[in-house]
Amino acid sequence: MFGFLGKAFSQYRKVDLKASSVRYIRTKTIPSPKSPHQQQPLTVSYLTDSCGLSLDKAISASKWINLKNTEGPDSVLRLLQSYGFTKSDIATLISKHPRCLMANPEKTLRPKIEFFESLGIVGESLTKVICSKERILQSSLKKQIIPFVDFVKGNFGTGENIVCSLKSLSTWSIFWCNPEKTMAPNISTLRAQGVPEGHIQTLLVWHPRAFTCNVDFFEEMVHEVKAMGFEPAKKSFIYALRPKTAMSKETWEKKKEFLMSYGWLEEQFQSAFVHQPVFMLTSEKKIEKVMDFLLNTAGLKSSDVAKCPNLLLCSLEKRLIPRWLFMKVLMSKGLIKPVELTWFLTLSNSVFERRYVIEYEKDAPEVIKAYRDGTGFKDLVTDCNT
Repeated sequence: MFGFLGKAFSQYRKVDLKASSVRYIRTKTIPSPKSPHQQQPLTVSYLTDSCGLSLDKAISASKWINLKNTEGPDSVLRLLQSYGFTKSDIATLISKHPRCLMANPEKTLRPKIEFFESLGIVGESLTKVICSKERILQSSLKKQIIPFVDFVKGNFGTGENIVCSLKSLSTWSIFWCNPEKTMAPNISTLRAQGVPEGHIQTLLVWHPRAFTCNVDFFEEMVHEVKAMGFEPAKKSFIYALRPKTAMSKETWEKKKEFLMSYGWLEEQFQSAFVHQPVFMLTSEKKIEKVMDFLLNTAGLKSSDVAKCPNLLLCSLEKRLIPRWLFMKVLMSKGLIKPVELTWFLTLSNSVFERRYVIEYEKDAPEVIKAYRDGTGFKDLVTDCNT
């Protein structure tokens, strides 16, 4: 979207060898090192031709496996295809987990897939779970996957919650912890603080990795969140606990210092976190790009962003830049009066569509088309400035 932005907004990021005197010279050719492709022609060609990987990804994946024949890998691919995995799904899975090709399809892979299907994870949901969390196939069915499922059943007793947990982006990591030794004590800590069962269930379903933290660390984070003013009885408590448990203390302080470097004061950081704790999960790279645009192009102040940290969660390409351009063009045409930019940028899509896109479809069709198609804004903005 907005392919022209790369040009229009480029400012946004912003042993000499000396011959010896000898009578006889004996030369020996030293062979150059072979590339992975040359060393493992079967592996690389199989990964590209049969698994659909690009050459670069195939060469990278070949560092982890060395195929002597294709009989075993072929059986793995047939198994995956029988469960609805497309060629694109297979390419995604194998590029992330090439060792999957070396697994025994009947003894290792099929039992896990069938177990997931027994939980109601079928079709696209099944391929999504396995492809996005490829290490799930490395987990032991009996020692890791089943104990986790039993733990969730024992605590919340609903298959739907299990399915949601397994679809969670970082769920695979929970299989590497002992539920009774780690997750159970952490859940008890929340209960002791008065966190409602429904809220604990929400955190377990959508962010199960939080419960895999070291027990002492988890308890410390619970007390920190409480000290920041979050009430255990409110849902905002678990929203704040999520980022606090997602990173080490060192990483937290590093990211906090990074934000403070934009001029935030301590109270502004605290206020931003209370208002929207999830913004702390945003990567520094994204924060830098968004702040650069908001401060240097859109004209906001650092304090404006602190008051509206939701801006740091918005997509720069899909939300912030298009809406800013949209507003700039409509204002130049006299169709709308100046509005508060932070409010304009964070309006829900449905409200924005109703109040602005549909509203001005007849008055400024070219603007609406440019916004919806993601094209043409460059010329519109140029016209506005002339």
